[in-house]
Order: sequence, then structure tokens, then C-alpha cells
Amino acid sequence: MAQKKYLQAKLTQFLREDRIQLWKPPYTDENKKVGLALKDLAKKYSDKLECCENEVEKIIEEIRCKAIERGTGNENYRTTGIATIEVFLPPRLKKDRKNLLETRLLITGRELRSKIAETFGFQENYIKIVINKKQLQLGKTLEEQGVAHNVKAMVLELKQSEEDVRKNFQLEEEEQNEAELKEKQIQRTKRGLEILAQRAAETVVDPEMTPYLDIANQTGRSIRIPASERKALMLAMGYHEKGRAFLKRKEYGIALPCLLDADKYFCECCRELLDTVDNYAVLQLDIVWCYFRLEQLECLDDAEKKLNLAQKCFKNCYGENHQRLVHIKGNCGKEKVLFLRLYLLQGIRNYHSGNDVEACEYLNKARQLLKELYIDPSKVDNLLQLGFTAQEARLGLRACDGNVDHAATHITNRREELAQIRKEEKEKKRRRLESIRCLKGMGYSTHAAQQALHAASGNLDEALKILLSNPQMWWLNDSNPETDNRQESPSQENIDQLVYMGFDALVAEAALRVFRGNVQLAAQTLAHNGGSLPPDLPLSPEDSLSPPATSPSDSAGTSSASTDEDMETEAVNEILEDIPEHEEDYLDSTLEDEEMIIAEYLSYVENMKSATKKN
Repeated sequence: MAQKKYLQAKLTQFLREDRIQLWKPPYTDENKKVGLALKDLAKKYSDKLECCENEVEKIIEEIRCKAIERGTGNENYRTTGIATIEVFLPPRLKKDRKNLLETRLLITGRELRSKIAETFGFQENYIKIVINKKQLQLGKTLEEQGVAHNVKAMVLELKQSEEDVRKNFQLEEEEQNEAELKEKQIQRTKRGLEILAQRAAETVVDPEMTPYLDIANQTGRSIRIPASERKALMLAMGYHEKGRAFLKRKEYGIALPCLLDADKYFCECCRELLDTVDNYAVLQLDIVWCYFRLEQLECLDDAEKKLNLAQKCFKNCYGENHQRLVHIKGNCGKEKVLFLRLYLLQGIRNYHSGNDVEACEYLNKARQLLKELYIDPSKVDNLLQLGFTAQEARLGLRACDGNVDHAATHITNRREELAQIRKEEKEKKRRRLESIRCLKGMGYSTHAAQQALHAASGNLDEALKILLSNPQMWWLNDSNPETDNRQESPSQENIDQLVYMGFDALVAEAALRVFRGNVQLAAQTLAHNGGSLPPDLPLSPEDSLSPPATSPSDSAGTSSASTDEDMETEAVNEILEDIPEHEEDYLDSTLEDEEMIIAEYLSYVENMKSATKKN
């Protein structure tokens, strides 16, 4: 397959260089049949490539037929508005994996999915369509989603089978159940990530009791991200981890939608952020790798752009010749795994594009890195006997150039360093949670407490000063009925308490109306402002407050709420199961797949010139 793609790319290059138009005479006659001149052209190019003339003639004929089909489709689109979509079917369909489908662009994504399922024999609910590196949205029209004439559409199956039609009903039912489970799994992934991202945005969860996600730098310490981007970044990284978990299990059809969703959320983050973290670069590699493993690399028109973007991001993040990385981590041995895959994918892409010289260059660079990253299994065994995991052993040996003693010291030091960092980060989270609870105890909402603490860099006293100086922040509500203690008019007892403290009765009553009868907040505000309310503070809380939210118990039964909570817990747990414990899991690889693929493609390149001519 790869060798055929190479020949197609080389022959396409030759045709462009020689300005040959196969759809015109003498290569195509008036009835659109093949002309006699095509055979002479095949002989010319087979001599040039030193390969089988019959194979070259066959591929040129395929290119000619495709050109005619495209020309017919273009004319049809101009006259009727009916577009042609090139549909790429899953690898299990060994023949006719590329097919043309005609459709109007005003139909919805759901209608296109139904048409593809009916035309090619899929079950409609168990396939996903990817166009322009995005999942097809079922509710929008093709035109609204930027789908154009001659676009490429890739079909992903949520189930795997060896035959198009199963005669055995039991097997069909099992496959259907498997597909339903995978679709539900995708939906749970989305829900679980949203819950965890929301918890991280709120920063009010108990780190000992409630699972949450956090964003850390290369040393393992939490980093502050603007609230406007934090949730998007959290979702991007969450989808990426989920996609990587599917990649490890070689479930590429389910991995790709997760990776594309991660790419979508990363694009909502500022360019400066993406240029300073390696996550985005690693994602680009994973997307191209996934397309390659699905044998659909030709569907990814911008594979070269993604690989160049990854290389640029690595340079920005790690520094020229990895100086910044060495400064932070002390070594760059582990990160070489990423460059090995980068060079391998660049080699594959160039080979599929007919650029044999560039392909050979990149593949040899990948092979050289493979030699450098090779780990002696006996050394791994030595570290396992010391109580380290296989993953720690591989990462440690690569960081220390294969020295077992240095690797053992490196792993031990890193364990201790991470344990200390995690302890400090948990303590920081706990202190912030206590500060929020303290401010809530004074009558402020969670939202107001969060904003004040953020402005005060976590200092409780400074946060309180901010709240007292800006009493309007009290209206930053959580829409929680438990904190909405609205009173039509303050009680005389509360007014008397403020008067006893020395405040004027009328001012005391106005303050209690503003703060809904909260004596503590009213007293603090009056004391901070010299016995009066700030002039810019609205005296009618109804003007600034939204109506109280309905308590879940008022609208739903206890069992229903409990069921929803159980479902949320299940969704969160599924996400947490796939998030690796080791922070450098993305750098760990046995490189077994890469080794085989490097050897395979180098054999194609090296056999090209020595291939014997077959007639």
C-alpha cells in the first residue's frame, strides 16, 4: 500500500513537470476511453523509475480515470449545484476504500451520515464522519460547516467486523451492543471532563475528598491560568489524555474524535500559551500518528503543516538545542522519544508524497534516535529488582544515558521532589479552601470570595479589605437557595443590634435591607465606611439580584438526584482511570511499533533504486 502511494505521488509529479493532461487526447479519446499514447507514457516513466511497466500503466490509468471523474463532477456541480464528496472508508474494507458520493450541500450532517451508511452498508448510528479535521455536526447543514465540493470525508466505525453483512443474528446483536457501549463511553468522556474542568475552575473542592484536575508546569507545580482560558485548556488536555489512552489500546477510531476535540479546545487558548507548552506539539504528533495508523493519512491535507507546527512548538518550549529543557530538568534524554516520532512521521509523509530523498533523510534521523534510545532489558530488570516500575526504569535510563546507578538516583530524587511538590500544592489548595469558607462564614458568596482572593493573591486579610472596600461584590451570587436569605424588611431586633453598636437607626435599616438582614456584613460595611453606606451602592437589592434558584429537591425526587450523582461519579471515574499517574507518561514508549515502521519504510526507500525491472 505504501509503495503504491509512493508511485502515485512520483507519477503525479512527473505528469505535472511534463504538463501532461491525461483527460485530453491523445491519452483519452472522444468517448473518454484510454488512448494508445498512455502505453508509451507508461514505458517512459517505468524506465525513469526502474520499475514494472504494467504497474506504472495501471496507476497512470487510475490517475486518468480520477481526473475524468473530477472533471465530470466539476461540470455537474456548476450546472446543478450537486457536490461530489470523496469518501474514505475504514481499513477493513480492503477494496474500493475511496469512493465518490454526490450530494447537495444544503442537507444536514445527519442526512449525509444516513446517506453514507445506506450507500456503503454501515449502521447509521455507529459511524462518525470526519471532514476538514472536524467531526461532522449532525444538526447543521454541510454548507454551514464549511463542507465544499470535492472535499474528503473519512468514515470512522465505532464497531469492528470482518464482514459487511453478518448472517448470524447473535453476532450482529453483540456488535450492535459493542457500538452502543462505545458511543455511551464517548458521551461519558465528554461529561466527565466537563465536570472535572468545572471543579478546577471553581477551586472550591476539597482536595482530599473530591477528584479534580490541575495544570502543572514541567516541574510539577501548579500554574495560574487566566480564568477565560482555564476551562478550555483543561478540556483540551483532558480530551488529549483520553485520546492517548485509546491510542495505547490501539483503538484509533475512538481516539481520533477525542484528539480532534482536544485540538478544538486548544485553539480557544491564546497563541502565546500554546507556544510555551509542549502539550499542543505532542497533540499534533498524536493526530498525524492516528491518521497514519488508520491508513488514512491522505485525508489529512495539512499533515505537513501539523508536523512543522509541532517542530516549531518544541523549539519554542525546549529552546534551541534543548537548552531550556536541560536547564529545567537537567537532561533531554526522555524528550528524544517525541523527536523520533516527529522524524518518523515526516519521513512517512515525504515518502507518500514521492519525496524519496527527504524521506530517506528523516527516516535515517529517526533510526539514529532509535539507536540512542535503545534500552538494555537487563538494565530494566535491575531497576525493577530495586522496586521501581518498568515505566520509571525506561524514563530513568533514557534520562541518564543508560547508566543504571545514575537512573536509580534520578528516579529516587524525582519521587521525593514530586512528593514534596504535591504536598505543598495540596496544602496551598487546602489553605485557599479554608479562606473561602472563612469569607463565606462572614456572609459572602463563594464567587465573591474567589474573586477577592484571586485579586489578593490568596491573602485572606487583603481579600477581606477588598470586599469591604467593594461591598457591591456581595452580589456576586452562586445562585444557591441556601445563601439567598432575602427579607422584605429587617427585623427590629437586628436594627437594634446595629444601633447598639453606634450606628444611626435609618442607616442601619437601609444597610440591613441591602444585605438582606445579614447583621455582620451590614456592620462591617458601615464601620469600614465611617457609619454610612457607599454612595454607589444600590439600596434596593432587587435591582441587582436574580431570583432565587429552585432547589433540586423542589423539582426532582431524591432518587432522581441520586441517580444523576451516580452517573456523574461514574463519568468522572472513567476519566480518572485513563489519566496516568506518572507526569511523564507521554514520554514513555517501548518504541516497538516505531522500530518496525522505521525498518519497513527504510526498506521501501532502499529497495527503490535496486528494484529489478519486471516486464
